[in-house]
Amino acid sequence: MNSRRRTVAELVAGRWGDHRPGLWFEGRVLTHHDVAASAAVRAALLTDLLPGAGAHIGVLLDNTPEYPMWLSAAALARAAVAGINPTRRGPELARDILHTECRLLVTEPSQLPLLRGLDLPGVRLLVTGTEEYDTLLAPYAGAEPDASRAAPADRLLLYFTSGSTGAPKAALCSQGRLAAAGRSLAEQFRLGPDGMHYICMPMFHGNAVIADWAPALATGAGIALRRRFSASGFLADVRAYGATYFTYVGRAIQYVLATEEREDDRDNPLRLGFGTEAGAVDAAAFERRFGVRLVEGYGSSEGGAAIQWAPGTPRGAVGRAGRGLVVLDQETGQECPPARFDAAGRLLNGDSAIGELVNRAPNPFEGYWRNPEAEAERRRGGWYWTGDLFYRDAEGYLYFAGRTDDRLRVDSENLAAAMIENILARYEGAVAVAVYAVPDPVTGDQVMATIAGTFDPETFADFLAAQPDLGTKMAPSFVRVVDRMPVTATNKINRALLRKEGLRCTDPVWWRPPGTRTYRRLENAEGPFAPTKGPSPVRRQGLEPRTR
Repeated sequence: MNSRRRTVAELVAGRWGDHRPGLWFEGRVLTHHDVAASAAVRAALLTDLLPGAGAHIGVLLDNTPEYPMWLSAAALARAAVAGINPTRRGPELARDILHTECRLLVTEPSQLPLLRGLDLPGVRLLVTGTEEYDTLLAPYAGAEPDASRAAPADRLLLYFTSGSTGAPKAALCSQGRLAAAGRSLAEQFRLGPDGMHYICMPMFHGNAVIADWAPALATGAGIALRRRFSASGFLADVRAYGATYFTYVGRAIQYVLATEEREDDRDNPLRLGFGTEAGAVDAAAFERRFGVRLVEGYGSSEGGAAIQWAPGTPRGAVGRAGRGLVVLDQETGQECPPARFDAAGRLLNGDSAIGELVNRAPNPFEGYWRNPEAEAERRRGGWYWTGDLFYRDAEGYLYFAGRTDDRLRVDSENLAAAMIENILARYEGAVAVAVYAVPDPVTGDQVMATIAGTFDPETFADFLAAQPDLGTKMAPSFVRVVDRMPVTATNKINRALLRKEGLRCTDPVWWRPPGTRTYRRLENAEGPFAPTKGPSPVRRQGLEPRTR
């Protein structure tokens, strides 16, 4: 790893002449040199199509070799890649492409139906795997990578961050920040050129590019691409490619654990998995089954705050608070008191200890594309407000408690959905749990939970009564039972959809009337949202939660 290389373009050019195998994909193997040469060809084409630095290209691809090639090409050509989410549809998809001002859209034949009928003025389409595409590239055969013009400040990525309200925001990432992130993670986890990085998370998302591809590029490690994540294909891929490192987000670990167990599950080359939202229970189960340690990390998508795990970090904690990181009360702006735990490690003072993680030190947040309002919200008072809830113990270790969007207010008490989820996850029938707010008919919120798995109202009520850390306002008023939890393209629980649907769903919903401990099946003509004479409070509010 060459620490003097400060741009992604330099890292790409550094692989020129490296004839070790470097990229595996569906039976194909390319050397590092092959990838660098292919990037140089695409950079030369890009320079002719969009002359001058700073052009934006959209990439609407599965995880095929074309994706890292175009990321590398953009770095060499001083252009920027906007990762386009293939789960978006119609006007939303067009909005993402037009908002990021992409003058070129690189896609593949399988994605063309998504673009049919969209009005994309000024956007040129480049379809990989076609005769026309090969013809366009042919004149540039023999091009060599030239990193001399690239600068650390050159914009390289525009990647959309998900949100519960409004259109996704396009966060910016420069060549210097991406190169530095790759080096930092490689050093933190002692990743080296002999490693094999398995990239199964979608590359339009920051996780795969920043936490998986960039460290491989920085160290000269190989990468193996999976077109789309597959739980059933995970272990077979790991063995076939000799994968030593992978990243994950959302429910990916849970899906792998749901596959059929085999006696030889621990016979695999993996050394480490790094990601978010697996949870302590699933991380422990993954290590028991596969013999692989998972490290739950935290880094805001925008780069404004990061927490590094280190040996000695307590179970359930993300890491120790570094310089400038504090947990602040969202209403008062004062620092929250340290968390207190019982003998079993359960949080006792969540109402006061949980607050928003704020970085008061200088940070590498580079802003959002054409969204000054969202940028100003992140930079309130000159600090970086993450939008994530945490609590801190007396030794300074930080624990994730959910998104600020997941904060509920019940009977004037603030609750964090993630804390309730952690408790409900102990229920024996629960495979996955999501907790969110539905509007109370009078004021504030009521707690609603969606449980994937099996549900029995009597045993669930008994379970709740037995939880010593379940606060008096935490028990769900409503429980929706589903066969499978709805997820986003990055395998995160789709809480925005659950909040939007509220009680308006075709799945069974169980209701606990006020003042009772038991649940009964909610029917259309009963409960707090039943028809009433005249305009009821809920009819004025609607069944959907307020914009938060």
